Order: sequence, then C-alpha cells, then structure tokens
Amino acid sequence: MATEDKNRATAAAILPLVGGAANVASIAHCMTRLRLGLDDRSLVDDEALKALPAVLGVVEDDTYQIVLGPGTVARVTPEFEQLVEEGREAAPAPVAAVSAEELAAQGAAIKAQQKAKNATPFKLFLRRIANIFVPLIPALIGCGIIAGLNGLLVNLGWLPAVTPALAAMASGFMALIAVFVGYNTAKEFGGTPILGGAVAAIIVFPGVANIDAFGQTLSPGQGGVLGALGAAVLAVYVEKWCRRWVPEALDVLVTPTLTVLLSGLVTIFGLMYVAGEVSSAIGTFADWLLANGGAGAGFVLGGLFLPLVMLGLHQALIPIHTTLIEQQGYTVLLPILAMAGAGQVGAAMAVYFRLPRNESIRRTIRSALPAGLLGVGEPLIYGVSLPLGRPFITACVGGAFGGGFVGLFNQLGDKVGSTAIGPSGWALFPLVDGNHGLGTTIAIYAGGLLVGYVAGFAATYFFGFSKDLLSEFNVSQEPTPSTVAATGNMHPAQEAVPAGGTEHRGGTDPGSPAKAPAGV
Repeated sequence: MATEDKNRATAAAILPLVGGAANVASIAHCMTRLRLGLDDRSLVDDEALKALPAVLGVVEDDTYQIVLGPGTVARVTPEFEQLVEEGREAAPAPVAAVSAEELAAQGAAIKAQQKAKNATPFKLFLRRIANIFVPLIPALIGCGIIAGLNGLLVNLGWLPAVTPALAAMASGFMALIAVFVGYNTAKEFGGTPILGGAVAAIIVFPGVANIDAFGQTLSPGQGGVLGALGAAVLAVYVEKWCRRWVPEALDVLVTPTLTVLLSGLVTIFGLMYVAGEVSSAIGTFADWLLANGGAGAGFVLGGLFLPLVMLGLHQALIPIHTTLIEQQGYTVLLPILAMAGAGQVGAAMAVYFRLPRNESIRRTIRSALPAGLLGVGEPLIYGVSLPLGRPFITACVGGAFGGGFVGLFNQLGDKVGSTAIGPSGWALFPLVDGNHGLGTTIAIYAGGLLVGYVAGFAATYFFGFSKDLLSEFNVSQEPTPSTVAATGNMHPAQEAVPAGGTEHRGGTDPGSPAKAPAGV
C-alpha cells in the first residue's frame, strides 16, 4: 500500500507541473519514460519537474518525456492516467474572458517548432517501427529470463519434471510473436488491429507447410516478424481502400473479408518468401560480420551507439534484434551495444574524480550512477557527460573498447547474445546466452563491462577536460542560504547541472532542455 501511495504521490506531483489535466492530450510510456502529448508546452515547469526526487530527467522530442526509470514508470503511468481523468471530470467550464484561441495558437507554435526539428520522414518512420516493437519488450524480457532459467536447470539436470513446462512458457510467446507484431503494426498505421493480427497469424499457422510458393514448400514462421510487419501494413492499406469504396451497409461484411483475403494471398504467395530471404540474410550477415571482423565491428558498434541514440537511428536495430532472437534464440548485437552504457559509467566516475570541488555535479553522479550500472543511462548522459561535451565523446571511446572486447570473443567463436531487448548493463546478466555455456558467456560479458568502465574512465580522466573546462567547473557550486531560499530549496545538483542539460557544451542552446529521440 505504501508503494501505491508513493506512485500516486509521484503522479500527483508531476501533473500540475505539466500544466494540469487540461493540458495533457495523450499519455504513454516506454521502458523508462512517461511520454506526454501536451497542448501548450509553455505551461510546463521544467526546473520544478527536474527537482522532483522521482524524476531522473526530462527529454523533449515529439512528446514530452519524463524519465522515471524501469519499473517505476509502469507503476506511475496508471496513477497519472487516473488523475488526469479525474481532473478532466472535475474541470470547470472555460471562462469566456480567457482567450483560448491565443493560448492554443501559442502552444501549437511551440509544439510545431519542436516537432520540426525531429520530424524528418526517416526518423518518423523509425519511430513508428519502435512503437510497434517496444510494447513487446516486457514479454521478451520475461520469456527470456525463463528460457535462461530453464537452460540452467537442464544443464544441471535439476527438476526434469518442471523444465518442459518452463520451455513451453519461454517459447510460447516467440512462437506467436508474429501475431503480436501484426496487431501492433495495424494499430500504429491506422488500421483495425485485430485484422493485422489475423493476417500475420497466417505466417505461423502450421497449415502453410502444405503450400508451395516460388518453387519451394513454405514453413510455419517463414518470414518471421518482418513478414508479419509487411503483411499487416498491406492489410491496413487494403482496409482503407475498402472503407472508401465499399457501401456502408456492406462494410461490416465485405471489408474484413477482402482485407484478410487479399492481404493473406499476397502474404502466402509473396511476402513470406521475400521476408524469409531477408531474415535469413540478416542472420547470416550478423554471424559473418562478427566471425570475420568481430573486434573491429564491436569497436565501431560500441563506439557509435550513443550518437545513434542521440539521433534516433538506434530504433532501426529493433526489428533486427527481434529477428535474430526469433532465428537464433538470442541477438549477438545487443551485448556489444550495451558496452556504450559501460563507457558512460566509466566517464561519469572520471568526472567525479576530476571535479573534486564541484559537490553539486558529484552529488548528481552519486545519485545517477546506480541507474547507470543497471543500464538506465539518461541521468548520466543528460545530467553529466553531454552538457560537459568532451566526456560524452570519451564515454563513446569507453563503449568502443568494451564492444571491441566482446566482439573479439565472438570472432574467436564464443558467441555472446541476449535473449531479449531492452535491458543493458548489469540488468542484462539474467538474459545473456551463447554457444559455449552460461559461465563462459557471463564471464565475457562481465569482462566487456569492465573494459568499458576502465576505458571510459581513463579516456575521460586524461582527455575529457580542457584547462578552461576544469577552471570553470572545478569550483564549489553549493548554493548560498539566500540562493536556497530564492529557489525553494531546489536540489543543488539539479540547480548546477539539471538532468535536462541546461548547463551545456557543444551547441545546445542555454536554458533549453536536452533533446533525445524516442525509445531510449
């Protein structure tokens, strides 16, 4: 009960700081962030939000994103939704004297300005792809951990009567993941979700083994999530075409029938074969890349992942991860990319030691480091390394060396993969899997984290600060009593270097919140 009260208190503290219930147009959440669509951005009190103990940072993209951390965000969001609903029901009728048109125009202008910065067609497409797969992550994590537990019990020869049940629990979702992808795809692209799921279900139906296409017999699951995605998108367009041309009196009968029939035929006699070839090519290329150039590929992937996240391009990897998990049982790319977080942790620790007089930044690092170790990097990125500039680059160097270490072992034949996507850092340990036993796989992944920590620390300690940067930041930032009184006892760490990045280096406008793509 105390936990529920705490979550509701957090939601109640956030709501007035984003302009109240009337200002909230939409509510959603991902692994770590509460994502809000706001009518008027100017009503948000950024600094007060960052000062809340439960808030790890704020990020502005196409939605206003409040970083709460894994687990917490899933519990706070329902409470926030309930408060918004209650607030709307209790809201009084608008007063005629208030210029709603002017207020709406102001909010629309701000919203359009922010969207324009990130609303390139390619990024919008990637965001849609992420919106399809992100809701599947909790099931991937849960089933992945059960699969790891089952593998451990099988190897030890323990509980033989239980392991078949665990295998069924771990594999059931993956056997039908195409259906869930089809459902979410249709929902994201504006169609009827259940029709998207129905068309995608054709891919995993055992009866397709009796069908020949392109001179070969189809196999259940051929094409996987990529085929399901394509089939559902096609179903959406067929459905929309039917809605335009089918008479309203016949719509309820004709539209679903034509949608499933036409999309299903194209899926069976085209998409399953094509998507199957693409999926196989992805798996083959990933294996080839790490087998022949694992150290170099790992170095590049680990070093570039943080910039990819900043640009929103990391979302293109989500279907690739899912395809590899579907094919091989794990994705060999995620443990390498997770090394970027290790480099970030090492860089933050170096900043801590290089700025011994700046207690406010050191306090921010102390509070954000546990989350960073568990793979939640936003507080360290937007509160420490990115605002300082150079430490963000040296964090990438740490990630490169960690990725190179894991990639090297892949090149030597010791595959290290993850049975799910989403977690990183220490939170990934229950999900790691490979081809040479759990002990070896865990040792390689742990070694990569250690290399990332050390390399990120060393690169930042020796190369992360110029003389000017040290002279500016290696000073006491503790507020005076008068400053504390004026700011309402704001946390000194957040006052000196807010989680959103108001202190800045490297081109961000002073006073503006740091930007980051959706899906981090």
